[in-house]
Amino acid sequence: MVVTPELLTLRGIEASYGKAQVLFGIDLHVHQGEVVALIGANGAGKSTVLRIIAGLLRPLAGEITFRGERLDRLPPHDIVSRGISLVPQYRRIFGTLTVEENLQVGGYVHRRNPRAIQEMLDEVYTLFPALARKRRTLGAVLSGGEQQMLSIARGLMARPILLMLDEPSMGLTPKLAVAVFQDIRRVAQSGRTVLIVEQNAYAALSIAARGYVLENGQIALAGAAEELIHNDYVRKTYLAA
Repeated sequence: MVVTPELLTLRGIEASYGKAQVLFGIDLHVHQGEVVALIGANGAGKSTVLRIIAGLLRPLAGEITFRGERLDRLPPHDIVSRGISLVPQYRRIFGTLTVEENLQVGGYVHRRNPRAIQEMLDEVYTLFPALARKRRTLGAVLSGGEQQMLSIARGLMARPILLMLDEPSMGLTPKLAVAVFQDIRRVAQSGRTVLIVEQNAYAALSIAARGYVLENGQIALAGAAEELIHNDYVRKTYLAA
């Protein structure tokens, strides 16, 4: 097995919302070029992990390093410029903007480099041909699946080294959720490193190399995705098997 460089590392991360502590000593790492799934029940703290990595919430304790550089003291825009992009829950696209205008917003960090933005537009339209066909369509009239596709593509416009996805299947029908995970697999095959938070444990683990199970703000299990899929506790608790 080829061991790739460790890209992202969380050590001893603790976090709270006000007086309520929600993360307790999280250790997690992501290697370059792999897909890692973070699964768990609603309220386990999964989205909080992504918010802390993105700089939207400061940890109480611990440290985060990305490509060897300390991240947890940087503001969100500096974290984006270093190569981390977060695709949030509920899609949050701009309904009054066209598909292409939404994508251009995603490339804001490269606003002084029009050539880079055009290169990324070309890339996302290659990855998502449906968006290319609807580039002049307003975001508000897209289907739920198309809006999620656009949200992922907008995250790619920042040219991330690490793409983080927060509950990409939320609010989608099972058929549309399958299509979204096919999109994510395609993004990973394009060479991006992906960290995905998802309640649909089986779908997330099916496209991941490794996984973590988060329970009550702590890592309960970690290992190869295939091993977690066949783990009796994971199957009974998260896979309804």
